[in-house]
Amino acid sequence: MVGALAVGLANPEAAGIDFNRDIRPVLSENCFQCHGPDAAKRKAGLRLDTREGATEARDGVRAIDLADLAKSELLARITATDPDTRMPPPEANSRLAPEQVTLLSEWVKAGGEYDRHWAFKKPVRQLLPSLAADRRAWAKNAVDVCIAAKQAEAGVTPSPQAKATLLRRVSLDLTGLPPSPAQIAAFVADTSPDAFEKVVDGLLQSPHYGERWGRHWLDTARYADSDGYSHDAGRSMWPYRDWVIDATNRDVSFDRFVIEQLAGDMLPDATLPQRIATGFHRNTQINTEGGVDKEQFRVDSIFDRIATTGEVMFGLTLGCAQCHDHKFDPISQVEYYRLFAFFNNADEPRIEAPTAEVLARRAEHGARVKQLETELSALAKEDAKRKPLEASLAKLKKARPSAATTLVMAKRGKPRTTRRFVQGDFTRPAEEMQPGTPSVLHRLAQSDGNRLDFARWVADRNNPLLARVAVNRMWQHFFGRGIVQTENDFGSQGIPPTHPKLLDWLAVEFMENGWSQKQIHRLIVTSATYRQASLRRADLERVDPYNKWLGRQARFRLDAEVVRDLALASSGLLSAKMGGPGVFPPQPDGCMDLGQHRKTWKASSGEDRFRRAAYTYRWRNTPHPALKVFDAPAGLAACTRRIRSNTPLQALTLMNDPAFVELAVGLARRLMTEADSTANRIRFGFQLCLGREPDAEELRLLTGLVESQRSEFAVQSAEAKAVVARAKLLGQATQPAGGDTEFAAWTMAARVLLNLDETITRE
Repeated sequence: MVGALAVGLANPEAAGIDFNRDIRPVLSENCFQCHGPDAAKRKAGLRLDTREGATEARDGVRAIDLADLAKSELLARITATDPDTRMPPPEANSRLAPEQVTLLSEWVKAGGEYDRHWAFKKPVRQLLPSLAADRRAWAKNAVDVCIAAKQAEAGVTPSPQAKATLLRRVSLDLTGLPPSPAQIAAFVADTSPDAFEKVVDGLLQSPHYGERWGRHWLDTARYADSDGYSHDAGRSMWPYRDWVIDATNRDVSFDRFVIEQLAGDMLPDATLPQRIATGFHRNTQINTEGGVDKEQFRVDSIFDRIATTGEVMFGLTLGCAQCHDHKFDPISQVEYYRLFAFFNNADEPRIEAPTAEVLARRAEHGARVKQLETELSALAKEDAKRKPLEASLAKLKKARPSAATTLVMAKRGKPRTTRRFVQGDFTRPAEEMQPGTPSVLHRLAQSDGNRLDFARWVADRNNPLLARVAVNRMWQHFFGRGIVQTENDFGSQGIPPTHPKLLDWLAVEFMENGWSQKQIHRLIVTSATYRQASLRRADLERVDPYNKWLGRQARFRLDAEVVRDLALASSGLLSAKMGGPGVFPPQPDGCMDLGQHRKTWKASSGEDRFRRAAYTYRWRNTPHPALKVFDAPAGLAACTRRIRSNTPLQALTLMNDPAFVELAVGLARRLMTEADSTANRIRFGFQLCLGREPDAEELRLLTGLVESQRSEFAVQSAEAKAVVARAKLLGQATQPAGGDTEFAAWTMAARVLLNLDETITRE
């Protein structure tokens, strides 16, 4: 924090002290726990999160004495050397750094002015800053203007545009799939000034876009295909997953996207898709153990829904007010249970969710039933044909095409009474609560207290947080870190935005352009900021070691699903089939023995075996190991940002997991089938896996590997035959020139290509 303060004060634009940027973080970190919004835990009756509290007299003493600022008690306490009077006290295990003491002292002496927390102010599109000619020439759109202004202040120069990696980067970011060699060739051959923009437009229209960006949303929705807890029984939720992917592809306006997920069932003449959308808050865990108190876990589900809504749509830790007033943000426990009341009057049914195909087959079935009924009604009771026709009709009615089910929300017929729970304990109900919203946020329009009113309040353009939080997460996916690094906490404990004007500009742009996610994505990825190379630079390391001012692009490991999808695409085995029940790619034996109840995992066959990882069946307690090892969330709680670990298990998974071994076999077959020499096969493999040509040294190393593997398999013919036998077992038999030895050697080379750091990294 001290470093951050030093950077902020050294900033030429920050000639004066800014409360939200410089002071609030210090007070929040060191003071608010005892002197903040939580009245029950507030010590000495002193409140430092408001100016009224700080200037109020207590026994003739004021923390900030406006009549004589130099005599303010706050100054005396933070500069005291006696541990009995110094603040924070020793037992707080928090001590102000000298720079922080100086900063607070200067602030108090300057009048101790407060400002409303930046996140609770409505975003305003400010005028774009002016730039010097060279930086103005670099900028391609408004994003770059804001970035360039901050870079100029910090003495940072941008990196040149990426070359070979740019097409691969944007393809992975927008669709989660690498560009094909044909797409690479077409991009290189296109010399028009808008060549990159044309690629972006094509990617945004690809159905794979919805699979990639829908998966980001499914993380926040804690989507999974099982109930969780110890039983972790399977459930049917894939219609909700498919709704998210479809809505993302259709670019449903984000405000509508939110409303339908919170209360689609309550919209006038709600459609089946709108009802399916409410599965967002049915992704909670369900405890099916014997002897459990169903009411306890129903209440726990509502707690989860409030916490998820807070993190995902407000960037606030609303769940911290479940047991007491929030210690850092102005959200009281009473206000928490007013939010609880909106969710308390919802039922949680399971409904049929027939697909278009099932509906068509049902229509045909219904027509056939009607035909038989007509024939039957025309027969006399004593007609000999009647009995067999009745039997046929009864059999036909039983054969009505079945449909998948899904979990949804529904308005409750008989309302429940909502009460505040003392310390969050559902067995200690207190006073009755009516639906309402936190006073620190925008006003709730006249309301009947139902979930639809709440949903419209969340998606209201007056909400200061929804658009900011949404565009910040988009930015995070494109740059590895949000403009607000604490993407799920925009409150007092969160890290302030690095580019506040840009964040607000994007938020307003988002709302004013119909809440179109695709429009914002296009704006960001066509910026010069996004197009920069990600190579580290010595000069940048000295000035901005953490790349706070974005003097280069970020380099990070691909998400778990994309690691598999890239291997599928490179091997030529990827199925383009979309939607439907979860599929079961191969996994090591014994993985399903780890839970309380042993589950089965029968590997899918045919094209389902090679579907995108977005469609892999997700057990919460025993997820597919290739997903877990690459940090895919388990769906136990909302995930707004995935961690990225780096472990030996990841390399071992890519090398030895059955799912990746068979993809290496497929890649080897493709290299041998579509290229005619060792050098050309290596070049082709680099294009498929890395999106570029190998350099001379890389070509030499891979050639040496293939030659050494040929020699080894020529001696160990049984090992070579085993590789070929496995290929035949997988339905990937081939008759490569050179026989078993050649095929085995190229399979080993393919395993190496799929295991390269660069292969699983987005440059």
